Amino acid sequence: MKVAAVQLEAVVANISENLARCERLVIDAVAAGAEWVMLPEFFSTGMAFDDALASAALPPDGVAVEMMMTLAKRNHITIGGSFLCRDADGHTRNAYFLVSPSGEILGRHDKDLPTMWENCYYIGGDDEGVIDLGDGRAAGAAVCWEFMRSQTARRLRGRVDVVVGGSAWWSIPSWHPKKIFKQLENSNSATATGIAPAMARLVGAPVIHAAHTGTLHCRMPWLPLRYRGHLEGGAMICTADGRIQARRDAWEGPGFALADVDLQRAAPTDAVSEKFWLHPRGAIPAAMWSMQRVHGKRYYKQKSYAPSKERTTT
Repeated sequence: MKVAAVQLEAVVANISENLARCERLVIDAVAAGAEWVMLPEFFSTGMAFDDALASAALPPDGVAVEMMMTLAKRNHITIGGSFLCRDADGHTRNAYFLVSPSGEILGRHDKDLPTMWENCYYIGGDDEGVIDLGDGRAAGAAVCWEFMRSQTARRLRGRVDVVVGGSAWWSIPSWHPKKIFKQLENSNSATATGIAPAMARLVGAPVIHAAHTGTLHCRMPWLPLRYRGHLEGGAMICTADGRIQARRDAWEGPGFALADVDLQRAAPTDAVSEKFWLHPRGAIPAAMWSMQRVHGKRYYKQKSYAPSKERTTT
């Protein structure tokens, strides 16, 4: 099976432009022979600390899923990706949808825990993320920092024939002292590169991991600083034993990684850690995880949660 992992350069909160960019990349991947095409998380909006995202969530039957269903049916491909999805209960979730070549939704997975300022825009889910492909096989969905957590490996281990997902992983900014922050970013970049191969070995299945690329500038929650950095990129396809078959680095810009993959589970080669985190987060991400989680939950209740047609404006 020839598969593609898309690398997208999104415009924050510009839904129509981002969907148009996704459509072009999918069409290009199909022209290159792809039968499966995976989009990254937040493919309709990108992600930053930006008030515009509070009103950028789409319904589960909105234009994002409609685009996926149309592209799947028209090109006879399987397609997946996640976006900010506002459900009927008024809550927004980071929902990963997988769509069959007939244009039918095979399944949905809601990311378990928002990362850092993502807490401002959605709440977590608690499903298993195992999606029946209808042919005796199953796909496991994992989104961004779910690749960082042992609970993800446990819920998918030995149960799926492929892991599909994507990330919007931002860099550590070049603050002072620059030497220290450069070292922190080097470690952050190495972690971003290693999550997909590691999950493949833990689960025992190939991984199709889509990504974002480009620069990212925005405010910082509760800090008198601006974030200026980039998306780590790294659209990647790995075998079940963690061998990287194809990768698109951040500096290559938007496009896709393409490879032939045997969509079949194998015996996991690595043991799952008893620790919560599979990989070290580093001092700065660990601090921001805690602080921005507190801030984000307050922000979400004020601006992103929509219990009725009228959203709270305080």
